Amino acid sequence: MSSPRELICELSRQFYAQGWVSGTGGGISIRDGDTLFMAPSGVQKERLQPSDIFEVNFNGDVTRTPSDGGKLTACAPLFMNVFNQRDAGAVIHSHSQSAVLATLIFDTEFRITEIEMLKGIRATGYHDELVVPIIENTAEESELAETMAAAIDSYPQSDAVLVRRHGVYVWGNDWIQAKTQAESYDYLFSMAVEMRKLGIL
Repeated sequence: MSSPRELICELSRQFYAQGWVSGTGGGISIRDGDTLFMAPSGVQKERLQPSDIFEVNFNGDVTRTPSDGGKLTACAPLFMNVFNQRDAGAVIHSHSQSAVLATLIFDTEFRITEIEMLKGIRATGYHDELVVPIIENTAEESELAETMAAAIDSYPQSDAVLVRRHGVYVWGNDWIQAKTQAESYDYLFSMAVEMRKLGIL
């Protein structure tokens, strides 16, 4: 089984190919016991190496810095929200175009129902209505921490928070569930955008 460091690099390459983490944007954090592994900020995600990954404790303190320095991801405070409020095992932050477009066609909540891929979301079935909160973007990513924390508390059934004109944060009990849900949410965001174009949503 791959280590959290190797997994972050592997998933980053995959998400780069999907257009989720282009231009150094986006990020991933994976929990292993009491240690949180996080990618650095402002780097090409598809070129990450295991030695580039930071280690952080549950107080948000960096406990291991890459040998060549680097800067901890700007997503760290938002990742910390999810780990502390939901006891998650992994968090994925995507800048996917589908997620961004979805925030432009809904007001404060993304809603969709009766699409097969709803089954890829925890405790959600075909006939259920999926609801994802949308929070407003800020100039600096760290400034989103308070509104994101409030959204997480207000929507206990959601494993995602959309950020208007920015992207989405998705989490799961482990990296497998987080990845599965991130892909399922993205499919649903894309479907909603296409359905709106056709006038059926």
